[in-house]
This record gives sequence, C-alpha cells and structure tokens, in this order.
Amino acid sequence: MTSPTPPSDVSDDLRVVAPAFTDLRALLTAPVSAATWRGISQVVVGSFVLLTAWIVATVALSLSLSLLVLFVGIPMLVATLWAARPFASLERARLHAQLGTAITTPSYPRRDGTWATWWAVISDSRTWAHVAYVVVAGVILTVQGVVVMVAGSFALGGLVYPAVALAGGLTRPPIPLVLLVPAAVLLAWVAALATQAGSLAIVRVGRSLLGASPRAEAVEAARQAQLRATQAEGRAVQLTQTRTAAMGAADEERRRIERDLHDGAQQRLVALGVELGSARRKASSDPQAAAALEHAHREVKETLAELRDLVRGIHPAVLTDRGLDAALSALAARSPVPVRVDVPDPPTLARASTSAQAAAYFVVAEALTNAAKHAEAQQVTVTATVTADDRLRLVIADDGRGGASATPGSGLDGLRSRVAALDGTFDLDSPAGAGTRLTVEVPCAS
Repeated sequence: MTSPTPPSDVSDDLRVVAPAFTDLRALLTAPVSAATWRGISQVVVGSFVLLTAWIVATVALSLSLSLLVLFVGIPMLVATLWAARPFASLERARLHAQLGTAITTPSYPRRDGTWATWWAVISDSRTWAHVAYVVVAGVILTVQGVVVMVAGSFALGGLVYPAVALAGGLTRPPIPLVLLVPAAVLLAWVAALATQAGSLAIVRVGRSLLGASPRAEAVEAARQAQLRATQAEGRAVQLTQTRTAAMGAADEERRRIERDLHDGAQQRLVALGVELGSARRKASSDPQAAAALEHAHREVKETLAELRDLVRGIHPAVLTDRGLDAALSALAARSPVPVRVDVPDPPTLARASTSAQAAAYFVVAEALTNAAKHAEAQQVTVTATVTADDRLRLVIADDGRGGASATPGSGLDGLRSRVAALDGTFDLDSPAGAGTRLTVEVPCAS
C-alpha cells in the first residue's frame, strides 16, 4: 500500500488512486495494478459501511423530523447529526487505510450550554455535509459496484468458458471462442478503469463532504503561514541580537588584549630596551660585551616593533583613543603609496559603533596593503561618510592595474565575510588596467 500523503488537488489524487488515467504504463497494467485491487477492496467494504449508515441515517432522520413538533424530536435530531461526526472520522480512516489518501479533519463549532451546543450541531454545515456524503457516496458505490461486477464477471467468464468448452468437446459453441478472449481482456480493462474512476470519485467527494471546507482550509493555511512568519521574524530578531552581542563581546575582548599587551609586555620591552641601551654605552670599553649588548638591544627593538604590529592588528589603539578619522590618517601615513583621506564630516563618524569602526579600519588597512603590494598604484583615495540612512560608507579607489578579486581564502574574502557578519555590503570593482574601487557599507548600529 502506498504511503498515505495528504494531496490537495485532483492531480495528486489521480496519481495515488487512479494512476491508469495519468500514465500509459499504468493504463496497460490496470487490471493487475495495486490501485485497482485497493479500489475493489474499497468497494466491498465501503458498500457494507455506507449501506448500514444509509439505513441508520434514514430511519433516525425520519423519526427525528417527524417528531419535531414534540420536544423529543430535537434531541433525536441532535444525536443523529452528532453521530455523523464519528462516522465521518471512521470513513476518513477507512479511505486512508484502503486508498492511501489523507483527508483533513474539519473543526466543529463549540458552545457553552445545552441549547447553544444543540444549536451548534444543528446549524453546522460540515455535519450536514457528512450526512450528504452517505447519500452521494452510496450512489457512486452502487454504480461502481454494478459496473465492476458485471464487467468483471463477463471478463472472468470469457476467459474460463473457452477452456471449459474445449475440455467438454463442444464443437459448435454459441459464441465463437476466438472472440471471447479479446472481449474478456477488454472487459477486464473496463472493470479496472471503472474501479479506479469510482475510487477517485469517492475520494473527491470525501474531501468535499468529510474534510474541512475550502474556506476553513484557507483560513487555517493563512493562520499557519502567519504563525511561521511570526516565528521566523522572532528568530531573526533573536539571531541579530545574539550576533550583535557576540561581535560586541569579541571587539571588547580584542580591546582588552590590546590594552594588556600595551600596558604589560610592550612597556616591559621598552624599559628593557632603555636599560640595554644604557648598559651598551657603559660597556664601551669591553668590545665583546658591547657587541652582545648591541645584538640584544637590536633584538629587543625588533621584537617591540613586531609586538606593536601585533597590537595594531588586534585592535588599533588610535581607533579607541582618537576615533576613526585619526585611525584612517594613521594608516595613510604608514602607507608606502600616497593616500588622500577624505572625511567630509568627521563628527558623524562617531555615530558608528565600535564594531563598525573596527571593520572600516581593517577594510582600509587591507585595501592599502593590496594597493602597495599588488596594484602598483600611484595614488589611493579613501572616502569615509555616514549616509542618510545611518550607514558607515567607505570608498577606497586606486589608479593601479586592477584585476583584484575576493577569491576564497584571500584577505579580501576575509574582509567580505567580516562585513557580511555586520549586515553590510561589499562591492569590489576592479577591471583589468583600470584601477580598483572598493565600496563598503555597514550599519552604524552594528
């Protein structure tokens, strides 16, 4: 049996219940198809179930309607209609088990109080639809059963009769034996197609009269979509807040490491360098000692330079002490390529968060490094502004050879990832022979 799935249109029901009408191969194998034999079992069981339901519903409704003039007719009618609901549930389960289709369970109105509850049952359109299903499905099953039984019986007879006639020595049969076999095969296909078509009709009627109304399904679908949208929106807000907090914590941690290195190891190395310089001057009378001290002094200065570069790479002190405008000017001053820094309104840069300013600093640092190492540029221009929609915008343009790309694993790719983490945009325009223009925007509140 096929796994029950809840199809919502005719094409899905055709594929599950009546594949002979959708596929040539399924049509050719219709008499031996699993869908046909499931349909035959549905006819047998469904005929008994619906016949019983039709008798009970007819008698109960007739009695209750005839006794409406008396009080007893009202509770009888309510009980009869209410019984249609568990019957509908049973019928949905039967179609699910026999035909592999799932029908949506409808919702029924609920009221407080006896009279309100009774009126809710009597006025519920879905409950009356369940009663109508007994009649409509009963008619379909009756027609389907007659067609399947007649066609199937004649098909079986057409296949058996020639063998019986030949075995009995019948020389002049009333019907030419050569015609019986193809006629029987044709009737077998008729019976199979009638079975699948009837099953499809039962399923479609069941969806209309046993399941939820189209309006209720649309309302429920809209409610579920709204619920999912609300959950997704809440999740997005939560992720944004979590990401912002994480990046803020990481930036604060970088600043702490920079302070610790600056105030600790770096200051000690400076003091050590001063002492070594003084000792070298005092040991000028001993050439070997002077040479050793000279070497140690040189090593301390190189280590101190490397440590300053490391501290600057973790978090530039000038960015914290003097702001982004001064930090960009410091980068320009250290660049071997002439750099012009253009900040039309320096005070507005302070509106950007520390994370946004740090990202801007490292973007400019990487761009200037690339311009010096790879672009063969003669001039670089760095423009930093805050846009009207409160975004920090950087434009770094050089007159080099171009052809730069943010390949995976490159420094530009790392910058792009860093900008993307802040919900920013990263636009690299670097045509060969025409320079490179890098435009980055990050929200000031990142």
